[in-house]
Amino acid sequence: MAVKIRLKRMGAHKRPFYRVVVADSRSPRDGRFIEEIGYYNPVSDPKIIKIDKEKADKWIANGAQPTEVVKKLLAKAEDK
Repeated sequence: MAVKIRLKRMGAHKRPFYRVVVADSRSPRDGRFIEEIGYYNPVSDPKIIKIDKEKADKWIANGAQPTEVVKKLLAKAEDK
């Protein structure tokens, strides 16, 4: 089972809100997931990024691959 750390889109039309989840790579984007580890709100000013660093590190150590966008969000979350 290939595990990815990726975004799950939520929110209304033109008002996106994303949850950072750990999911099987074969499951749909907004479908089933294993664990929620944070969220990202690009609409608010300033943008809000909350990711549980310990959970993310644990999943990455266990072989989960973050997507490109999640890699950037993890880097920004560490800077704060």
